[in-house]
Amino acid sequence: MVASLSLPRILRVGRGAAEELGAVVAGLGLRRPLLVTDAFLAGTGAAERLLGILRGSGLHPALFDGTVPDPTTDSLAPGLEALREHGADSVIGFGGGSPMDTAKALALLGVQGGGMRDYKAPHVNLGPALPVIAVPTTAGSGSEATQVTVITDSATDEKMMCLGPAFLPIAAVVDMELTLSMPPRLTADTGVDALTHAVEAYVSRKSGPFTDGLALTAIATIGRHLRRAYADGSDAGAREAMMLAATQAGIAFSNSSVALVHGMSRPIGAHFHVAHGLSNAMLFPAVTAFSVHAAPERYADCARALGAATATDSAASASDKLVDALHTLCRDLDVPTPRSYGIDHAAWTGLTPLMAEQALASGSPANNPAVPTAAQIEELYARVYA
Repeated sequence: MVASLSLPRILRVGRGAAEELGAVVAGLGLRRPLLVTDAFLAGTGAAERLLGILRGSGLHPALFDGTVPDPTTDSLAPGLEALREHGADSVIGFGGGSPMDTAKALALLGVQGGGMRDYKAPHVNLGPALPVIAVPTTAGSGSEATQVTVITDSATDEKMMCLGPAFLPIAAVVDMELTLSMPPRLTADTGVDALTHAVEAYVSRKSGPFTDGLALTAIATIGRHLRRAYADGSDAGAREAMMLAATQAGIAFSNSSVALVHGMSRPIGAHFHVAHGLSNAMLFPAVTAFSVHAAPERYADCARALGAATATDSAASASDKLVDALHTLCRDLDVPTPRSYGIDHAAWTGLTPLMAEQALASGSPANNPAVPTAAQIEELYARVYA
């Protein structure tokens, strides 16, 4: 079997890597990048710092700071206007998953036009698109290394997963210093998001030897460092380890796939405006418990990498320990349930059939070791709520 693998052409990883952004962009022969970020990073001066680095390399950048959490089709319109007004030849996604997803969508729409619904899965988007350079500020989404973007349809509240090489950044600049200001809640949610990416990449029906090594390494690193980063945001060693693990997990799932957790997570984010990493964390233990019987050896490997089991544990025992470890991790990180988060029970129950339908339509549940029915997904949503 031949594996088809896609990675950024250039990866600059390490403390201080952001200082090399201008050289990376110039080295690609680009001159007019649009820096796509959010109002927070613009307000802290972080965006202006990157603009200064770009100008210092003789480039002519412009700023768009209008990205929103969980970007929507409506939120892309002003970004497209900024792209065209600047005559941009490239797009830099600067921030967490939302600015990077926005940058990827703008890069494609700016060349091909149309709407994002034209590009949703299962359609595979080959391009053309403007080059994307990704600069993450959270250790979680892994979007800097994936050929995926997720955009919510403003008309239907459907979170659309869009796939293909057109969305793969040509370069990624991964600098742990950009994560030092992350608050504990964001550290926890993005960290569990990265762990979910790594576990799902490993147990996915599309996994392979290349992705397996990256996934297990990421799982082990997150197991050793996530609680440290959550407890002390100034722990540079933990921050650097989490940043690397998030990128490794991103490469892994981009080249295998995510599975049931992500399929169920996207509708929660779309309908109840829960951050993606947090909705993953809400689901992760229960969905893993549902799935382990279908691939006990694979989940056992994850448990051992996480430090939840040893080589002497049987596959069944190790898999059970993984489920227990995920419950404990989410408790230690103060992950809320949908109910304690404040989501109304009647609204949750009323939308459950639609969420189950949207989860299945995304295609991700088909990659899960145990492929669920709509009724089983509805039951999982009910179990997770409480």
